[in-house]
Amino acid sequence: MTKKGFKIVVLAKQVPDTRNVGKDAMKADGTVNRAALPAIFNPEDLNALEQALSIKDRYAGTTITILTMGPGRAAEIIREGMYRGADDGVLLTDRKFAGSDTLATSYAISLAVKKLNPDIVIAGRQAIDGDTAQVGPQVAEKMNLPQITYAEEILAIDKGKAVIKRRLERGFEVVSCPMPLVITVNASAPECRSRNAKFVMKFKHAKTVTELQESTSDYMELQSRAYLRIPEWGVADINADDKDLGLSGSPTKVKKIENVVFQAKESKRLSAADADIESLMKELISNHTIG
Repeated sequence: MTKKGFKIVVLAKQVPDTRNVGKDAMKADGTVNRAALPAIFNPEDLNALEQALSIKDRYAGTTITILTMGPGRAAEIIREGMYRGADDGVLLTDRKFAGSDTLATSYAISLAVKKLNPDIVIAGRQAIDGDTAQVGPQVAEKMNLPQITYAEEILAIDKGKAVIKRRLERGFEVVSCPMPLVITVNASAPECRSRNAKFVMKFKHAKTVTELQESTSDYMELQSRAYLRIPEWGVADINADDKDLGLSGSPTKVKKIENVVFQAKESKRLSAADADIESLMKELISNHTIG
C-alpha cells in the first residue's frame, strides 16, 4: 500500500556559536557580542531536520519547508537546510520582530505555521543562545496542537498518527499522537546528514528578494527560476498584531547578564587508593562543593 507524503515544517534558528566562546564574546555591558561569534545552524534544529528527512526518505511525496525568523542573513540557514534535502524555506523578517522574547517569537512563528498549514511541525528542543526550550511548546499551545517533547526518533506514521520514541531521564518511552502535531527533538537524536553535492549545486544561488536586489549577479535570470526564490514574510504577511511583537509583546526582561570564567588555581594529584578518594570526598563536602 502506497502511503501519501506529508507536509513538514522544520523550525530552525541561526545562533551565535556559544560553544566556542573567546575573550571578545561579551560586551562591556554584559551582552553577547554576536559579531565576535560565528553564526551557525542551531545544533538541535539540525537533529530536528534529520528526523524530517528520515520521514521524507520513507514516505514518497513528503515535502520539507524550513521556517526561520531573523535578519536577512538568516536566509543562510534555509540554504543550509536545502543543501541537506529540504525542499524550500521561508524567512520571517521585519524590524517589528526585533527584541522578541520567546512569547513574541512563538506568536509570530505560530501565525506563519498556520499559513503554511503542515501535517507535522518539527523543532529542536532548544537554542544554544537562550536554552529556554519554550518556543516549540508555545507554538503548539498557540495553535492548539498536541505536542511531543524530547523526541529521539519518529518511528512510524500510520492512520493519521505518529509513533515517537522519547528520551527520558532514566530511559525512553514510545508514544502515539494524532496529527497535526508539534515535535521537539532532543540532542540525543541522530545527527543530521551532511550536505548533498547535487543539492548544493542546485540551491547555491537560492536567495531572498532582498539578497537578489543587492546581488551583482543576473537578477532576472534567478527570478525566472522559482525554486531559487526564498520568500520573505513580514508582519503584514502573517496578519500579526504589532503590539504582540518585539519589545512591546515581550514580558521577559533581562535584569543582568554575568560572564563567569572558571580558572584552575590549584591542582591536587590523587592515587586510586580508597584513602585518597575518601579524603577528597570529605574535603569537597566540607567546603560545600558537593553535598
